[in-house]
Amino acid sequence: MGRISSFLLRLGLAFAFLYPAYGFWKSPTDWVGYVPQFVQTSGIPEGTLMLVLAVFHLAIALWILSGWRIFIPSLIATVFLFSVVYFNWNQIDILFRDISLALASLALAWDARRA
Repeated sequence: MGRISSFLLRLGLAFAFLYPAYGFWKSPTDWVGYVPQFVQTSGIPEGTLMLVLAVFHLAIALWILSGWRIFIPSLIATVFLFSVVYFNWNQIDILFRDISLALASLALAWDARRA
């Protein structure tokens, strides 16, 4: 994959993680519905949970954007995105795009393994 193509793919994936990180911070109640019930009932306070998720999203976004050891964050993003769809299947009309993002991150991981 070319440098420009790789950068554009990483930029798109990073944005898909940066925006929710911002949303978790700005308006956490709008996003808590996407957190699986078993996580919501884990005993972690909702505010803490949303902050942890925001930090996770921010870290993955910046790591993907950096391109450093891209296989690892791409694989983490793939698993995370597929799990969001799996645990929220009843919202597939909204989350169908996450399948495309997961496949894009899988392609990025696959390309990193070939290099």
